[in-house]
Amino acid sequence: MTDAFPAHPPHLGDEAPDFELPNQFGEPVRLSALRGRPVVVVFYPFAFSGICTSELSEIRDRWDVFSRAGAEVVAVSVDSKFTLRAFAEAEGYAFSLVADFWPHGEVARRYGVFDDASGMALRGTFILDSAGIVRYSVVNPRGQARDLGSYAEALTRLSSTEAQ
Repeated sequence: MTDAFPAHPPHLGDEAPDFELPNQFGEPVRLSALRGRPVVVVFYPFAFSGICTSELSEIRDRWDVFSRAGAEVVAVSVDSKFTLRAFAEAEGYAFSLVADFWPHGEVARRYGVFDDASGMALRGTFILDSAGIVRYSVVNPRGQARDLGSYAEALTRLSSTEAQ
């Protein structure tokens, strides 16, 4: 890992590292442009892999959780935009899948979730408030799926806090 990137994920209360990556259609997605609503940034190892597909499908199937919170979902992997487009079409994902393809894993490194040994992102989820501040984070080791229920609860808490 280079010294330009933190070795750890951003802490709660930190401003989330900004990035701009192409989505599955080749359109740029800039994190800071999504301010004004909560954003759920989901890092995952690879498109079409078993656990990753089941996790992203759970987001798709429980879209009401994100919709009620007014949250934008941005899923990040080191796959190319071409792979991500095929993955989104095959699985019916309507949210942004963005390609941290080149420089390989640069954004995952900024978030402290890049695994240099395997060349992929770990399973990291970061929930940002409408100002881009990290309000929830979890990083799971390889092979361990995330619990959507825990970040659904975090989104509910965030929504009620921001509504006040």
